[in-house]
Amino acid sequence: MLAASIFSADFANLGRDSNAALNAGAALLHVDIMDGHFVPNLSMGPLVCAAVRRVCPEAFLDIHLMVTDPKDFIPAFIKAGANSVTFHVETVKDPKELAKFARDLGASVGLASNPETPVLAIEPFLNDFDLHLVMSVHPGFSGQGFIESSLAKTKWIRERVGSRARIEMDGGVDPNNGARCVAAGADVLVSASALFGKPNVALAAKALLDSFSTTSRVD
Repeated sequence: MLAASIFSADFANLGRDSNAALNAGAALLHVDIMDGHFVPNLSMGPLVCAAVRRVCPEAFLDIHLMVTDPKDFIPAFIKAGANSVTFHVETVKDPKELAKFARDLGASVGLASNPETPVLAIEPFLNDFDLHLVMSVHPGFSGQGFIESSLAKTKWIRERVGSRARIEMDGGVDPNNGARCVAAGADVLVSASALFGKPNVALAAKALLDSFSTTSRVD
């Protein structure tokens, strides 16, 4: 599935761009939340999430919390219309407890890990989440180059979770590497600049989706 990251959309026309991505074949909207602390950038808050929900009432809103204290953010984003919230393993002492907190508020839950974070950090929690997000760039900025080692981490997770959880790859995904992401085990691929950074969102989405089904392999 293609997840359209609205971080690279035109914020003056966010509703237009969000609907354009969905109409072009994106299965969900990915919303990057940055606090300027966990990552060196600021993005958007619950009001923007609520605005996107109003103009895209049927969309699945996938909230990626790149923040130091995710528990402080989760209730507001679920209230604003989030279907899923993903937080980073690097930020919490007990990911399983926070996952229950989010689920009790009505959302599905994902666990993210940065490129340099070893798989041993997420191994105890593989069966506690609906989604595992593998960062294939260093979080905080759009337009970075794809980190190849993220493929090995994705394959490692898929071999252990089977079909029990989705695996999302986020960062630098484009038509040149989409097939390898899928071959490694990812089934949700986030695209920002490779989608919204192109003159025609529909053509960009088609190129991405076509690449996901191209035969490839990861050793």
